Amino acid sequence: MTTIPLYRPVGEQEMILILESGCKKFPPRLEWQPIFYPVLNESYASEIAEKWNTRDEAGNYLGFVTKFEVPEEIMNQYTTQNVGARNHNELWVPAEEVENFNDEIVGDIEVIRVFVGNEFKESVNTEINNLISKLQN
Repeated sequence: MTTIPLYRPVGEQEMILILESGCKKFPPRLEWQPIFYPVLNESYASEIAEKWNTRDEAGNYLGFVTKFEVPEEIMNQYTTQNVGARNHNELWVPAEEVENFNDEIVGDIEVIRVFVGNEFKESVNTEINNLISKLQN
């Protein structure tokens, strides 16, 4: 089985939910979010995490870059969209299919980078603080 790496930038709230799942799944989309969109390369995920997540109060000004793998045949079931620059490619998974998509993740969801915004306040979640310390050193 060939697996494909995908990346997902997330803020603090979504990261907590990922940790609570044992790093096995992404949380369901919110009512106003019709698409779950992991991205196809680390540089684009890092760009979002650094430029957007670190300016988002709801995410406590944190941007995490997660990495995970899915079988190539699963990835091929969804549409890839380019949403800007050449490397701004996203896999568009309908919100109602996120749970099934989660079931296809091979291994764990890894946290590979963290970006901390200027207005970050220490997290009330110890695991989040530990991730920040680990990834900033």
